[in-house]
Amino acid sequence: MATHTSTTDKRIRNRPYLSALKQQKLALGWLLFALPFSIYANTEVAATRAVDSPEQLYPPLTTDVLPELASTGSYAVGVKTVTIVDPARFDPDSQTMKARPLTLEIWYPAAEDTTQQKTSYLNQSRSGARFELQASAMRDVPVRKGDKKYPLVVLSHGYTGYRTIMFYLGEHLASHGYIVAAIDHTDSTNAEIDMKTAPFAGFLSTLLNRSRDQQFVLEQLRHSPELTESQLDGAKAAVIGYSMGGFGALNTIGACYDFNAQTTAAFTGLKEPSQISALQKLLNSCAGGHYEKTQPDSSWQAAIALAPWGGQHQLFSSTSLAALKVPVLYVAGDLDDISGYDGITSLYHKTGSSNKYLLTYHNARHNIAPHPAPAKASANELDIGHYYEPAWSTRTLNEINKHFALAMFDCHLKKIQARCAYLDLPASPDQRPVDGKTPDTWRGFDPRYATGMSWQQKTAKP
Repeated sequence: MATHTSTTDKRIRNRPYLSALKQQKLALGWLLFALPFSIYANTEVAATRAVDSPEQLYPPLTTDVLPELASTGSYAVGVKTVTIVDPARFDPDSQTMKARPLTLEIWYPAAEDTTQQKTSYLNQSRSGARFELQASAMRDVPVRKGDKKYPLVVLSHGYTGYRTIMFYLGEHLASHGYIVAAIDHTDSTNAEIDMKTAPFAGFLSTLLNRSRDQQFVLEQLRHSPELTESQLDGAKAAVIGYSMGGFGALNTIGACYDFNAQTTAAFTGLKEPSQISALQKLLNSCAGGHYEKTQPDSSWQAAIALAPWGGQHQLFSSTSLAALKVPVLYVAGDLDDISGYDGITSLYHKTGSSNKYLLTYHNARHNIAPHPAPAKASANELDIGHYYEPAWSTRTLNEINKHFALAMFDCHLKKIQARCAYLDLPASPDQRPVDGKTPDTWRGFDPRYATGMSWQQKTAKP
C-alpha cells in the first residue's frame, strides 16, 4: 500500500478551542441518529486475509428493466488502495495539530487484461461480522492511457461508513471514463467507533473534517500524478456525498456552515458559554475548511448530495446556499428518518445554482445509497438496519443512482450536451393516463420500469 504525505494545511491552526472533549461523553443521544451505522473496510486486514468466497451482490439482470445509463461502460475497470496523509490537521480532542491519514479506494479506466482476475472488497458489519464482496474491477492493473485525461469524482460515506459502501458507483463511473476516489474518513468508521459504548465518539471530528477531507483528496491527487499515472484531469472534479458525506459536499462546493450557540451545544454536549462560542467559530468554515475565503476550488464542477444531513437543523448559511454556482443533484427519500425530507428539500430550494435537481424516492427512508446488504448482515437489525429499505429494492436504488450520476457528470463535467437531456424531465415518470392517453416515461427508462419517483429541476437553457 502506497503512502503519500501532503503539504500541511495551516488554515485552522490558531482557531480557539478551549476544552478537549472526552469522546465517550458526547451528549448526542437525542439526535435523529437512530442512525443505521455503517461498516468499515480495514485495508491492512483486507490485503492479507479473506473470509469466505466473495459474495455476488449484483447477479446478472436483463438491461430491459434497467435505466439506460446504468449499463456498464466500454472501459475495463482497475482499482487500487492507497493511504494519503495530511501531516498537520487540527485535532479537536487533543487541541493539537496531528497527522490525519485517509485510506482511499481508487477506481479508474484500466488497460484491458483478460488474464487478471476480478478482485473483492472486505468489510465488517456493525457487530463485527466480516464479509467479502465480489468486485467487477481488477486490482493494481495499469491505468488506461488515452488522448484525454479522466475527470475526478470524490466519493464520501456517511457517519459511520466505509469507502466501498458505494462501490457500485465507483466501478460504474470508472467504466465510463472517470477516476473515482472513495474515502475512509478517519474517526468515522466502525473500526474506530465502538457502537455499543461510545457511538458518537467521532461525531465532532466528522463535523469538522468531512469537507476538509474531500478537498484534501482533490488537492493530493492533483499534486501526486503517480497515483493516477498522470491520467487525471485535475481541473474537472465532482463530489458525491451520502448523509454526512453530503453535509461535507455542500460545504466543499461553497455552502458555509452556520452553527449557532444552540446547535453547537446540542451536537457536542458543551455547556460552558465560552467553550461553545470558541467551538462555534471553529465549526463555521466554508469551502473545504476556509474561514475568509468562501469561494470553492474552481475544479469542483458538479455535486451529488444523497440524503444530505444538516438541512433539518439549518446548519448552512442561507446566503451561501443562494450564492452556490456548482450544479447540484439532491437525492432523497420522502420518508427519510435521519436527514429529514423537509430539511433536504429546503436545501434544494435555497440552492442558487442555475442547474439544480431533486430526485425523490417515494416511500424511501435514509438508506438510498449503500450497496445491498451482504448475507452476514442479515441476522439482526443492528447490522441490516444500515442497508434495508422496507419499500424499495436496494438493487433498484443502486441502478437508478448509477443512471443519474452518469447523466449528471457527463453533462456538467464532460459537457456532453446529449447527456443533459437525461436531466430535463417531467415531474413524474409514472405514465398515468391523461385524457385517455399514456404519456411517455422519463428519458432512459423503459415503459413500466420507472415509478415511485418524482423530479424537480431548475435548468439553465443553452
